[in-house]
Amino acid sequence: MVISIAVHGAPYASASSRTALRFAESALRLGHRIHRVFFYHDGVLAAAGQGVAPQDEEDLHAGWVRLGESHGVELAVCIANALKRGVLDEAERDRYEKEAVTAHPAFAIVGLGQLIEAMTASDRFVTFAA
Repeated sequence: MVISIAVHGAPYASASSRTALRFAESALRLGHRIHRVFFYHDGVLAAAGQGVAPQDEEDLHAGWVRLGESHGVELAVCIANALKRGVLDEAERDRYEKEAVTAHPAFAIVGLGQLIEAMTASDRFVTFAA
């Protein structure tokens, strides 16, 4: 089965990101394919590469990067929500003449068309609300 996932909640502010990551890992172990994970609203903060998880908490950012890199899962970040929250890749940093790239390169900043495509290309679309 092909599955796409939407994550709406900020890491550490809700269980949304952690639960979505566990769901994706379990689905992959069961032989399903994750087509895309789309980070939306505060969920885009999962892409912020500068945060440091407390020693006694799981590093959700590292978990998403590991999932994307080891399983070839696209980690898509909504551009409108990313810009509002200061999550920038090189292209957006240059476009808006900002000083720093704040998004980890494992995450792609994309438009809402990628969300619609994920819905139509998947057998199941699962949303993890904030």
